[in-house]
Amino acid sequence: MLNKLESLLTKSGIELSLKQKQQLIAYVDMLNKWNKAYNLTSVRDPEQILVRHIMDSIVVNSSLNGTRFIDVGTGPGLPGIPLAIVRPDSHFTLLDSLGKRVRFLRQVQHELGLTNIEPVQSRVEEFIPEPPFDGVISRAFASLQDMLSWCSHLPKPQEGRFYALKGALPEEELAQLPAGITLDTFIALQVPELDEQRHLVILKSN
Repeated sequence: MLNKLESLLTKSGIELSLKQKQQLIAYVDMLNKWNKAYNLTSVRDPEQILVRHIMDSIVVNSSLNGTRFIDVGTGPGLPGIPLAIVRPDSHFTLLDSLGKRVRFLRQVQHELGLTNIEPVQSRVEEFIPEPPFDGVISRAFASLQDMLSWCSHLPKPQEGRFYALKGALPEEELAQLPAGITLDTFIALQVPELDEQRHLVILKSN
């Protein structure tokens, strides 16, 4: 697994310490182990988890600005946990409404010794951020419209950003952004060994 991860990282031009690589692999092992009872992801093969979940998450790292992020609808911790591992000086609140997922996140936090994550069980619209976040991240979460209406209270006014990890570019959704929200930029992502479109859409409030 370490060789596989190192090959993927090299293809992406991402450099990590041995400890970070070991933490990512330990997280894959935990996902694989807990998946049997908790049904955390439909991806069952550990090597595919590396491609479809780990690399798919960390390729956005260089596009994030700030140090305080919230991963809404994090599920089993994606992309928040891989990003917290590769970005140790940033803090990630991992928000999910399902208790069993949050229990898994707390176990990951404990076993991997991650001091820069905070698993929280809450519905996103009921969560009060204190203070607001530099970035609101979502992956495989609702439409942009739903994300913006549920999460509008989470980022810092003006400075904060919404980061939506998408497959194909959601052009129809981008054409219908609500008043006060504009497209900052979008980035076509390259995930090694994944023959599917991936985009990062970055939105800001005016």
